[in-house]
Amino acid sequence: MSLDVYTGATPNGWKISIMIEELIDAGVELPPVNWHTVKLNGQQFTPEYMAINPNQKLPTIVHDGRPIMESCAILQYLGETFPTSLMPLDEGRWDVVQWLYWQAANIGPVFGNKLSYTRYINDATDEQKAHPLARFMAEALRLVAVLDAQLAEHDYICGEDYTVADIATWCWIRSYKWSKVDITTKPRVVDWVHRVRARPGVERGISFGVPKDEIDKFSKERRKQYQQNGGGIASNSSLRSDL
Repeated sequence: MSLDVYTGATPNGWKISIMIEELIDAGVELPPVNWHTVKLNGQQFTPEYMAINPNQKLPTIVHDGRPIMESCAILQYLGETFPTSLMPLDEGRWDVVQWLYWQAANIGPVFGNKLSYTRYINDATDEQKAHPLARFMAEALRLVAVLDAQLAEHDYICGEDYTVADIATWCWIRSYKWSKVDITTKPRVVDWVHRVRARPGVERGISFGVPKDEIDKFSKERRKQYQQNGGGIASNSSLRSDL
């Protein structure tokens, strides 16, 4: 048996590297993990990668010959295949599942679009970007308020236990400065961001693909690199049109 992880230094990619580190810290005996860095300069469009991920995005895992795509599906798969408190299998399961899907359907798309219009999209004028920027900013702030309310009585999203819902959501919220979404008016969210960041498994997980001195703050060169890569991803010209 083996576990192949195809990922990169992105919010969705870090979900999986964090999850694997957290499983290790929980004492899970994982099969040998083979890490594959997928470069977002077109490698995701190659026939080899599309054979395991027809959606041409990160991350993907292949466990014992079975490919799984979509980061939250991978979190759920790993959580159920290697049971720990990260993914409860009792009556608390649905609390976690609903917030995991909340991240996939809300936090990821909204913060991702806000980030794209803020940093990456270079084939539209400022006037053309003004409306989507305002729209995604308003929705991002609404979602931060939802998260803040959920954390009113608990240390973590689904209660006192840290779960895959925290992993999935944190990987996007932590980049609030890069997305230019101000979360500092919600101290419970800020405290939660620091609480999750302090976990050793998170420390190791977010170091994947990033030099140690740039884990929490990218260098100017790294910012430029990500901006160039992100611009290519955000541009329609980079999408496969022959499918």
